[in-house]
Amino acid sequence: IEDFSSTEADESNEDSSEENSADSDSADHSFNPGQGNLEEEMIEEEELDPYTAQALVDDEEYDDLVEETLDMQMDSSLLTALVRDQHIEKHTRFTDPEEGSEAEDESFDEEEDSFDGESNGIQLEEVSDEDSEESEGTSPTKPRSDQPRTHRRGGRNQQRSGQGQGGNRGGRMRRSTAQTSNLPAITELLKPNQEILVQIAKEPIARKGARITSHIALPGRFLVFMPTVNHVGVSRKISSDEERQRLKHILLSEKGTASGGFIVRTAAASASEEDLRADIRFLLTLWAEIKQRADSSKPPALIYHDLSLVERVLRDQVTDNFSAIWVDSEADYERVLRFLNRFEPSLVRRVKLYTKETPLFEQFGIQEEINKALRSKVWLKSGGSIVINQTEALVAIDINTGKYVGKTARLEDTILKTNLDAIPEIVRQIRLRDLGGIIVVDFIDMEERRNRDKVLFALQQALEEDKAPSKALSFNEFGLVCITRKRTKQALERVLCQPCPYCTGSGMVKSIPTLCYEIQAEARKMAVAGHEGPNLTLRVHPEIAKALKTRESLLMDELEQTSHKHIIIQSDATLHWEQYDIY
Repeated sequence: IEDFSSTEADESNEDSSEENSADSDSADHSFNPGQGNLEEEMIEEEELDPYTAQALVDDEEYDDLVEETLDMQMDSSLLTALVRDQHIEKHTRFTDPEEGSEAEDESFDEEEDSFDGESNGIQLEEVSDEDSEESEGTSPTKPRSDQPRTHRRGGRNQQRSGQGQGGNRGGRMRRSTAQTSNLPAITELLKPNQEILVQIAKEPIARKGARITSHIALPGRFLVFMPTVNHVGVSRKISSDEERQRLKHILLSEKGTASGGFIVRTAAASASEEDLRADIRFLLTLWAEIKQRADSSKPPALIYHDLSLVERVLRDQVTDNFSAIWVDSEADYERVLRFLNRFEPSLVRRVKLYTKETPLFEQFGIQEEINKALRSKVWLKSGGSIVINQTEALVAIDINTGKYVGKTARLEDTILKTNLDAIPEIVRQIRLRDLGGIIVVDFIDMEERRNRDKVLFALQQALEEDKAPSKALSFNEFGLVCITRKRTKQALERVLCQPCPYCTGSGMVKSIPTLCYEIQAEARKMAVAGHEGPNLTLRVHPEIAKALKTRESLLMDELEQTSHKHIIIQSDATLHWEQYDIY
């Protein structure tokens, strides 16, 4: 159930190896990869300023690069195209004018491993005349390493003025006019019929299309290979200096003179040298096959498709902490065994075939958890509750004491206990429902500042267990806490549900009194307009008919007096609640 959207959140530490090279787009490629959008995700920007991979490496800003590169993940398809035009400068990129305006795309830290149900693929895409013309207003950045970057992704080395009380809790800075005015036109970078190699960085969500990049990232079990960057980095979550140096040494010795860079994932901690070398060889071979397919394909074409959902779960989620892997399909059972024999033989004995008549999800309580995750109200063990409402702009979470009255005479203690009890469930529901973007939590008001600090600290600690990048800002003057969490796909509710056909997704219908007054007004209008005949018939929903004959009967008496007609009320169960006919 806990489907976290994004690939590896492994963070590349700033002390990682300085294997940087301006020739990362090496000549052995028959095309020039790395020409696309490398944007830096940030909460506080209106539009995102792109920088080249190599410039980031040269400026020791590789952490920012990792976040973007690893945004291209297993859960969204890999779409590629081939860049055969060698006249394009290899450090130029293009940006999407639509991007940067949605707060839901934000993140502060790199992501942990995750997956979703979407399949990955690589395609060839051809730039048409229409594409070129439509994109003319978008300008790429040609970054210079000696330029100061004032719009960099907010992070470890940048202080935020908006986190404190009364500060800007998430408004993004706009890109300066001077900076955008120096950008070349998109038509200088893309030509009609030019083929480009791109990868899906984010799947389509709602009315927004997929985000693509030409900075390819190929995830393996322990590593992520990035062909367009010649650099080696290690996840900051691997804290042991000795282990970090061991991993770097293995990578550098096995990589040799091959172009491209690697990020060591958290799963690689304590991995054997043989496993790491096998992962390197696998990824290098995979990239060679992708290039070969791209050379022989005509765009648009699918070049590479990532592993299936089951295999991605095994690759990215299963660790030694799992006691068993249950599979209820014989075909999938055999496939899981073959996959683990190849990538993780130590887990083969934990794979078990489920043969009971009770459905697997029911046996382990998963179906019930899915049903709970689709409800807006979640009860807490203490008797309190949280209410979760999703909107287009943000997710609102409200906390209530409910049935919990506390064990002390101080109301402040009861409120603090309820707020603290709600935090683990809030974070669990965020992960379970895969909520992202801006999440606003309305904690019960606390008078004492130290209690607010306790709640905020507990929330920040709980969010550290989340694999998706997230950040909790301070309480604002209204007692609200804003959480920003990276979202690359739709929430669980949007995946499993559809808008209600009865209320068209609003969750509301007109009340009975409202409809009765509306019907009376329409009937009076018809009578004044010269309705012929002594009778006026109202055909309405049964519940509305019942109300018109009982509690709203005075309206009908008044209508008969003003219209000088006999009112006939007909009940029709086939009508929508708000539908009625007057004749």
